[in-house]
Amino acid sequence: MAAASWYHRDISRVMAEELLARAGRDGSFLVRDSESVAGAYALCLLFQRHVHTYRILPDDEGLLSLQTIQGIQAQCFRTLPDLICAYQHPNNGLVTPLLYPVHRARRVPDEDSDGEDGRGGGHAASTVPAMVGTWPSAPMAGQTHIPQQLHQRLQEQVRSSPASDFMGFMAEYLNHHVQRDPEALRLGHPQLRHLSTALATACQPLHSEIDFTLAGLETLARVFDPPVSPRSPSREQGLLTSDPDLELLLHKISTVNHLLSSLEKKVLKSLQEMVSRHNLALPSVVVGPPPSAKPLAVQSFEVKVGKSQRVVLLVDVESGTVAVTKRGSGYPEEVIPQDKILQLIKYQSVQSKVRLVWARESQKSLGRDFVFPSARKREAFCQLLQLMKIQHSNLDEPELISVYIGTWNMGSTPPPRSLASWLTSRGLGRTQDETTACIPHDIYVIGTQENSLGDREWVEFLRASLKTLMAIDYRVVALQCLWSIKIVVLVKPEHERRISHVHTSSVKTGIANTLGNKGAVGVSFLFNGTSFGFVNCHLTSGSEKTHRRNQNYSDILHSLVLGDKRLGGFDLTLRFTHLFWFGDLNYRLDMGMEDILAHVTKKEFQALLAVDQLNLEREKNKVFLRFCEGDISFPPTYRYERGSRDTYVWQKFKPTGVRINVPSWCDRILWKSHPETHVVCNSYGCTDDIVTSDHSPVFATFEVGVTSQFVPKEAPGSGPEALACIEWESIEVILKTTSRSKCYIEFHSYCLEEMQRSGENTFQNCDIPGFLKLGWSAKHLPVLNPILPDLEYLGDQHLLLSIKGVESCESYGECCIALRSMIGSTAQQFETFLFHRGEETGSMRGWMRVRVPTERCSTRERLYEWISFEEEDAEPVTDTPLHPKPPLQRLRSRPRSLPEATGYTNPAYFIFEGVP
Repeated sequence: MAAASWYHRDISRVMAEELLARAGRDGSFLVRDSESVAGAYALCLLFQRHVHTYRILPDDEGLLSLQTIQGIQAQCFRTLPDLICAYQHPNNGLVTPLLYPVHRARRVPDEDSDGEDGRGGGHAASTVPAMVGTWPSAPMAGQTHIPQQLHQRLQEQVRSSPASDFMGFMAEYLNHHVQRDPEALRLGHPQLRHLSTALATACQPLHSEIDFTLAGLETLARVFDPPVSPRSPSREQGLLTSDPDLELLLHKISTVNHLLSSLEKKVLKSLQEMVSRHNLALPSVVVGPPPSAKPLAVQSFEVKVGKSQRVVLLVDVESGTVAVTKRGSGYPEEVIPQDKILQLIKYQSVQSKVRLVWARESQKSLGRDFVFPSARKREAFCQLLQLMKIQHSNLDEPELISVYIGTWNMGSTPPPRSLASWLTSRGLGRTQDETTACIPHDIYVIGTQENSLGDREWVEFLRASLKTLMAIDYRVVALQCLWSIKIVVLVKPEHERRISHVHTSSVKTGIANTLGNKGAVGVSFLFNGTSFGFVNCHLTSGSEKTHRRNQNYSDILHSLVLGDKRLGGFDLTLRFTHLFWFGDLNYRLDMGMEDILAHVTKKEFQALLAVDQLNLEREKNKVFLRFCEGDISFPPTYRYERGSRDTYVWQKFKPTGVRINVPSWCDRILWKSHPETHVVCNSYGCTDDIVTSDHSPVFATFEVGVTSQFVPKEAPGSGPEALACIEWESIEVILKTTSRSKCYIEFHSYCLEEMQRSGENTFQNCDIPGFLKLGWSAKHLPVLNPILPDLEYLGDQHLLLSIKGVESCESYGECCIALRSMIGSTAQQFETFLFHRGEETGSMRGWMRVRVPTERCSTRERLYEWISFEEEDAEPVTDTPLHPKPPLQRLRSRPRSLPEATGYTNPAYFIFEGVP
């Protein structure tokens, strides 16, 4: 089956339809994997400009049968080629015989030859990519079946191997040299010379590592046994020679093994002799109390009030007060308790201006405008007030948490002793103010690439760093690794019980999708009632490989197994309340080297962002649809000279020539959240003092609203249970497809006991070529009854909808609808886009309402709702505090550095433009 060119494996339905549309002839066909049934296939057949999809299902005995029109008896076949051959004849239940196979395009092996992934120590770095580049291709046709079998075994074993470079050397040996050793043996040579050469070259980096380790062990051994210690007689010679010697290496390993096994006994014996000889008592170890979290000092902000008056705002988080003091005066003009602060309004036109509204006994409320020296100082003031509200809220469960995201390509070199600037978001770009930099976050998510440290060593190093900075012993939620790609999730001890349903996963996207030097690792979990997903990835390098990076993203999106298994059919980006995606994405700048350096020197980042490949691909809807990214105000984070942040090194000398790596924002942090949820990016930048790698570490911090495991105010069964209900008046869908299939809708939500399903669509036309318009009336849409009828609970819930074909049961697109704006007695209109496997596949609109029993309509303001945004010309009334409703998320999120589109050009969105 693998040899059949019409079998396209796991391509998406959209891609299959595009391939058939290019073929253009009736009877063109291909076979792909089914998206709805594991182990099944989908036969896609073009006839009269429409694609017809038939499922090929296996039975209990493994025989394959094709689901055709009713009245035609199904036939069973042992192999897929036999089935295809049989249906090349007419009158077999298909709309047309299978006439013209659409051949699978051969994927060009990804050599990943950019050279940026060379190891920091410089040992054979320039030769490794060339050798690894030979990995995807099987041995040449002229070779015997023996190396083919060995090559296949290596591919199977590579799944569990962390050593990407080593496997590259072994692949080189199996592909090109393995036959020469048996030939030499046949001619009488007693040694496997080519294997020895490959092993010696692959193990060359071990020499320096073992030399350092051996020197330390020998020094320690001499402390307790001065006369002599085991030592390799030829050690000095080994240090001086550059030629690898396997015998010398084995001798060194033997020496290390001997020292490690004897050292503990030697130290114990020496200490016992000292104690008995001098009548000493070993001191007892005094274990001190665990460090407590550092209390926040009172922070002061000098601000301007009115045109010229200056005052000082003193924020005391511990006592929960804000004092307003005139400059030069020793006594506060007014002290405002945190429970009297009603609202904080940030002006958008003046980034350093804020209005504080608080209650007074003598009058309803008072609002005053304060202008800070900078926008960063204003944000620090707002964060401190938010923290004050949280600490004094007396809530059993948090409504707002802070999340730190960090990503760093470590360049296969150990990190510096201190990561303080990275973990406290200090450096370049939008950074934390010094007054808030050391406020501990609730969750730390650290993603690294080319991380040469051991898993446990890296986790403990991070925990120790945070303990030193924050005086908090963070707990490990999850660690997931794929070779040198790692993700670590750490959480405050008090939140440990709130974390549940932890899942981890990884996807290889390296050469032929079998090597883990490129790929992604992910972690997902629930924080009380809010779902989080985190993905750390390392995509293909090379300025010219934008398409391959896009394919990496698609493969990760399709293959990463995270979140609720019941939502496995949904696009990964829709399975979580908040999804954060970060890593070395490797997208480059499409501009000449001299121009890039000139713009960087002048800090003209907007001109560079306009030619940033990631922004350009997002604008084309190729990757990261509807994701958000913070404003980039820091220089490109790659490719620096190691040991400095003053110079970019863009030339890489290789045997094949000079490789150019232009400075670029390779390291990025993006996120996507459900509509009408609270998430604010408070910082986005990079460090300027960590110089061990050619990448600078990148950080971002977020303020995220979370929901509790809701407990109704009235216990179930205390009276007649009034039910809430979700009612639909109509739904209209336009799909980007050449299919004419009837469809139904699946409804999923955590507020429903089980998945619900609609009837088949009652309206259908395909007047616009390439698009299918569907409609459902209220009679064919289910009334949904949430498990709890409380308004406060339903305001936090979302519905996930999936449009599925009746014949194939495969999804044509999925979307998410927030219930908050739909609550009321009258129907509300909604409209949204549909997604599937990372692609935009259509649109949906309709009318719905969420009815809530009158006695369950009480609610309260959330901690994050007391902060709002206002334009300068919309002055709020001073005696009436505002409680604005969170704004609806726009239908399309575009990179901020890119211009807004003036209208929709895709016919799928005609329903939004009023075109029938």
